[in-house]
Amino acid sequence: MIRTLVVDDDYRVARIHAASVARVPGFTCVGEAHTVSEARQAIAESAPDLLLLDFYLPDGDGLSLLRDLAAADGPAPDCIIITAARDLATVRSAMHMGAIYYLVKPFGLPQLRRQLDAYRLWRSQTSGGGEADQATVDALYTLLRGATPSQSADAMMPPTMRKILDAVRLSVEPVGACTLADQLGVSRPTAQRYLSELHRRGAVHLHLEYGRAGRPEHRYAVT
Repeated sequence: MIRTLVVDDDYRVARIHAASVARVPGFTCVGEAHTVSEARQAIAESAPDLLLLDFYLPDGDGLSLLRDLAAADGPAPDCIIITAARDLATVRSAMHMGAIYYLVKPFGLPQLRRQLDAYRLWRSQTSGGGEADQATVDALYTLLRGATPSQSADAMMPPTMRKILDAVRLSVEPVGACTLADQLGVSRPTAQRYLSELHRRGAVHLHLEYGRAGRPEHRYAVT
């Protein structure tokens, strides 16, 4: 679960955002703070992964808090700025301080949810070790700048997996690994391996088709 702290001086708005976070799969709200000092204490006690951070606070501003967190020893939480501030100087400062996104008030709750979904996917794709080629780097940046999770997920797939997913999308009926292998010129085990991974990711549905005898045939269709 992605532990999220909501920081907003308006108690009503903070409650709304906290409730919205709690309804997004993969997220949990670990608290609300309404001042910079409350936010510092909550961060120290709860160690959140993500801040939903308002800019205007009674005892300071969100960018000062973000700057201090970036300068502190140890890992700092990621941050999505949520503010009515629209001037470009503030937007540039937020970007320089490491904010991963900037939502301008007022905004719809579906927009907040889309950004949280994008952040969850971005976080899952950047966790762990390994290396990233340029296509992966481009997809990660694109994801945080407004692409839908499905678009960025496609961009980060291995080329053969992406071809298999495209072929399943184009099929008018559920299709199996043998058919895809013949269409795409890959081996059946390769097609089945990628189909199984696409199913694990939730990109395709599995249909079991039973014949007169023997094991059922695995066929796949897009979700």
